[in-house]
Amino acid sequence: MTSAADPGYRAPDLYENLDAVLSTAWQMLVDGATNRRTVAHTPTVVTIRADGQPRARTVVLRGCDRDAAQLRFHTDRRSPKIAELRADPRAMLHIYDPGAKVQLQLDCRAELHIDDDVSNAAWDAAQAMSRICYQVSTAPGTEIETPALAQFDPDTTNGGADNFMVVTLNIEAIEWLFLDARGHRRVRFTRSGDTWDGAWLVP
Repeated sequence: MTSAADPGYRAPDLYENLDAVLSTAWQMLVDGATNRRTVAHTPTVVTIRADGQPRARTVVLRGCDRDAAQLRFHTDRRSPKIAELRADPRAMLHIYDPGAKVQLQLDCRAELHIDDDVSNAAWDAAQAMSRICYQVSTAPGTEIETPALAQFDPDTTNGGADNFMVVTLNIEAIEWLFLDARGHRRVRFTRSGDTWDGAWLVP
């Protein structure tokens, strides 16, 4: 596939094949869940507020299961995004890798895990420094007069376990975009059971 901007340019052969593109997208997600040095380790998750406005925040990608088409991140159960996901489980996950010049946008449906096998296993595997985040006495987003008033108390939070939960994102669609001035490439994959149907889109 050549470029109108540069007729002599060809995108990487990998980006001429839908199956190969899908594999690179999944590899990006797997790497994000297993390597904290990758940009995909800290994606942006967008939810819908009660007033209908979108709300975006950075999370840490903790798990990726390609067979189940599922991602996982951890959060404080008192966080506003949990109330938003309870009201509307639709979410979008966004990643951009400037080195690869690839953007991923994932349409997802969230599933919340509190005090179940999923959340208990994740808590048991969490490092001590990660558990500290959940020991804050007041809910995230609470207005305070000074930063010093954000108190962390392991005794009243059961070491943080009382505030911890897991969110799994069930992926319903993946939109992949390769950005190059000489010729962009864009694909949308939609899930149908255990298969993914891909279609090229105009960038």
